[in-house]
Amino acid sequence: MDKQRGFGLGASIALTLASAMLWGVAHLAAERRRAGFALMAAHVLTLAAILVLFTGFSTRLLSLAVQPRWLTWLTVGLVVLALAWTLVIVWSFVLVRPPRGDLVGRVLTTSLTIALCALVLGPAVYATRLAHVSRDVMDSLFPAAGSSPVMSQDPWNGAQRVNFLLLGADAAPGRPGVRTDSVTVASVDTRTGATTLLGLPRNLQRVPLPKGPARDRFPFGFSGTDPETPGLLNEIFQYAEDHPEMVPGVGRGRRGPALMKETVGGILGLQVPYYAMVDMAGFAEIIDAMGGVEVTVKEPIVYGRYREGLLPAGTRRLTGQQALWFGRSRTDSDDYVRMGRQKCLLNAVAKQADPLTVLNSFERLAAATKRAISTDLPQDLLPAVIELSQKVKDHKIHSLSFVPPLISTVYPDWSLIRHKVSEALDEPRWPRSDQASTPRRSPEDAINLDAVCQ
Repeated sequence: MDKQRGFGLGASIALTLASAMLWGVAHLAAERRRAGFALMAAHVLTLAAILVLFTGFSTRLLSLAVQPRWLTWLTVGLVVLALAWTLVIVWSFVLVRPPRGDLVGRVLTTSLTIALCALVLGPAVYATRLAHVSRDVMDSLFPAAGSSPVMSQDPWNGAQRVNFLLLGADAAPGRPGVRTDSVTVASVDTRTGATTLLGLPRNLQRVPLPKGPARDRFPFGFSGTDPETPGLLNEIFQYAEDHPEMVPGVGRGRRGPALMKETVGGILGLQVPYYAMVDMAGFAEIIDAMGGVEVTVKEPIVYGRYREGLLPAGTRRLTGQQALWFGRSRTDSDDYVRMGRQKCLLNAVAKQADPLTVLNSFERLAAATKRAISTDLPQDLLPAVIELSQKVKDHKIHSLSFVPPLISTVYPDWSLIRHKVSEALDEPRWPRSDQASTPRRSPEDAINLDAVCQ
């Protein structure tokens, strides 16, 4: 009457293991054919669906994973699957366990069943934890909604290009406020993903501010407040934060980004709707969480106010602190060489932040990211950004920096900057007569930083 008596220790172990890999095997062996075939069909269909999702819709899954609501549903689905899998394992064990008199066999098969359940539930628990951390990062970092609606049919609202302002902030001890010592606009073609990085030096002077209260205060370009603040581009962010009247109606923490986007957009002749700012000290934490970053140091780099450090030439893995000095040192060099190294560093981090590296250090990376990065990218735009980033990876990223001798930082030629931007993006914006009056410069005058780091 008790069909379980026919299963010895070896058969019980084999059938329990087999049922963990293919649902229903133990049920068929126990002559529960209807349940066995139903479980097999459910298992095969589930695995096939997962395979199709991960192979055919990987980009779409990434888009869903950056939406808190969908992330919650994905987590619930994973937990339900893990619980169902665990239930099948336990049910299979109950059907094929050794008879009551075989105490050793029962202990061994019970231990095996517990281990199999843990093997299934463990990854689910870990994935749930990662999902919780991911959601926390998204809720902390990205605003819940954009200032303008994001249309699912066309998230870029018909724009041929979208421009992101990328700022590197240096908030050193003993110096109040934030200096944006790295100012770059990433201009991305929304159809192809072709990207051009447009770099502005931090020490641009007489920067024209947007119309309104800002230009009313500085009609001849930004000049700072006193001799200790000479009126450079890297001071505008903090000046806006300290002077609410410069950007009326905008709250603290958003005044600096708002004025910088308008100012930089005006310099380049572009609309700049979004920004992201990285605190350099926090950037070092991100690199440490990754386990370091490998870069090629073209020439030895001396760093430190008192020349206390040296990065030898060659390809090497840098710690966060070393990477920080790689990107910010000006000893025996200048701002423009530093701009090139910063782009190299960002490129190296982007290439080396592979999924396995991110997964292994996910919680440390998430904590460092929350401290290091601020942005106004809305959450509902993240799926479109993910899809666009996949296109960007398929193209070479070009880079153009407006530095001497092309541009004087003391008396910048703003018309020339806009003309060069138009040429670089292959989108003519000025009438032929204006172009004819623009002085021509040789290509060598512009520092093009394509493939500086290998």
